Amino acid sequence: MLGELNSRQIEFVLHSLIIGRIGCHADGKTYVVPITYAYDGKYIYGHTTEGLKINMMRKNPMVCFQVDVMENMSNWRSVIAWGKYEELKTREERQEGVKILRDSVMPVMTGDTTIKNSMRDSHQKSNEAMVGVVYRIELKDKTGRYEKM
Repeated sequence: MLGELNSRQIEFVLHSLIIGRIGCHADGKTYVVPITYAYDGKYIYGHTTEGLKINMMRKNPMVCFQVDVMENMSNWRSVIAWGKYEELKTREERQEGVKILRDSVMPVMTGDTTIKNSMRDSHQKSNEAMVGVVYRIELKDKTGRYEKM
């Protein structure tokens, strides 16, 4: 059975995942790239280094965001949202964005290497995170689909 997710189900999917894909378009080129993210009910938060994705979103801040949960080919949920990219530039905004990301991602880190590297020095890691680009995407429109057998 194919169907549409309601708004509550869409919010659940967005809140429950930490890997999604951003679709951006600039200069006649479309680029889709996976990201680690946190969702606070209004914004998708991300952190990255300078590169193609950031350059494109600076030129055209209107982006698409997609996540999916795939149990198998007959049991899946997918959410697509459209929104506007915004770079967090002040120290306070950047710290808040990093905090939201860390609070969402840390509970699901399970690998020995990941945990050791992340927990080694929390203060140092926060400072390192401040080096890159911290951003958020305000989600304005959302839709979701599912298949369940």
